Amino acid sequence: MSNLISSNRLKLGRALSLAAVTLTVGILAAACQESAPPTSQGQGATSGNSTPAKGLKIGSLLPSTGDLASVGQQMVASVPMLVDTVNACGGVNGEPMTLVSVDDQTDPAAGAEGMTRLAEKERVAGVVGSFASSVSTAALPIAVRNKVVLISPGSTSPVFTQAAKEGKYQGYWARTAPPDTYQAQALARLATERKLDTAGTIVINNDYGVGFEQEFVKAFESQGGKVLNKARPTRYDPKATTVETEAAAAFAGNPKAVAAVLYADTGSLIVKSAYEQGKRSQFLLTDGVYSQDFVDKVGKGQDGKSILTGALGTVPGASGKSLDAFTKLWEEKQKRPLVAYAAHAWDAAAILALAAQAAKSNSGEAMKDKLREVTNAPGEEVTDVCKGLALLKEGKDINYQGASGDVDIDAAGDVVGSYDVWTVKDDGKLATIGKVKP
Repeated sequence: MSNLISSNRLKLGRALSLAAVTLTVGILAAACQESAPPTSQGQGATSGNSTPAKGLKIGSLLPSTGDLASVGQQMVASVPMLVDTVNACGGVNGEPMTLVSVDDQTDPAAGAEGMTRLAEKERVAGVVGSFASSVSTAALPIAVRNKVVLISPGSTSPVFTQAAKEGKYQGYWARTAPPDTYQAQALARLATERKLDTAGTIVINNDYGVGFEQEFVKAFESQGGKVLNKARPTRYDPKATTVETEAAAAFAGNPKAVAAVLYADTGSLIVKSAYEQGKRSQFLLTDGVYSQDFVDKVGKGQDGKSILTGALGTVPGASGKSLDAFTKLWEEKQKRPLVAYAAHAWDAAAILALAAQAAKSNSGEAMKDKLREVTNAPGEEVTDVCKGLALLKEGKDINYQGASGDVDIDAAGDVVGSYDVWTVKDDGKLATIGKVKP
């Protein structure tokens, strides 16, 4: 009997100890949640309130994490630089410009949540974003509903052009990077110039990948090329973890080239799988994987050279009249060379500031009607955002010439640009080797 009592006491003690531990963990978890930092950062005036800022308040919705983070982080750095520059010369409409930055995680669901926060809680007038076309697709209905201008520095899917022409965005959409209608033509021209007359395609199965694929096929065939898997295009799941079947399918029929429209993380799996299967066609790549991080993830082959050695790609080039000044500022502030899309993000933020000043209003509804007015002729050409703001305060017309290009926004919110041609050297380093136009 005494043994039984002792046993019961032991069990009771253990139960009480476990309950105490569980309670302690619960209290600590709650405390951690209460003290966790927010997912966005305020720039300038305090963010997180439910009333509009006194001056122009904008947001950024860009990927600091996720499949496009390696490029997105460069865009994220550009926007506060523009805000600081504008505030140093007096702000917009006589008040400081403020910024709230949100990480969209390269995920449409997170992007929609972030856009909702920016529009409905932070009550911003304009947003720079997003990079992934799929995220911009998710964010746009929220922006339009809340009368927030959304200017993307990198969402290049052709689907936005048609939707804008149909009036779905009501003028609240624009982008500083040209649509893939043009980049697909440029990539097809690059292939033709290299006498690559047969091709396969493999693309990420979202607006960006499928839209690019369709435009590439059309452009490549118009130049005399033949796409071998046209009848059964190869598209892979953005969340895929195994891609061996898709990698093999893209090389069916031994095409001279494979146009691969990828994101960095999943794209590296595609390239490595193709290499391991002995596929050696010429890779034709795009802006989605223009990053050293992507090349490093792919790795090196048995010969010690990068698996991507000799791959060719296109990326929207920065060739605007204010590029030199922006490059100098970037290198001074960021302590590193200028990277792709940083100039496009700078221009997107600049256009928001200029449109607000032209409208003499800090509301998205007023700003949307001034986007084309400040970026197109007629008007005095300006490369300096501060000079542009000063002229607008005097009631004069301007034609902003950006760092990424002329940024002449058309009725569908599009711009036209040229493309840098890039390759990968034996040591895995990226190199720009020329330009190609659509």
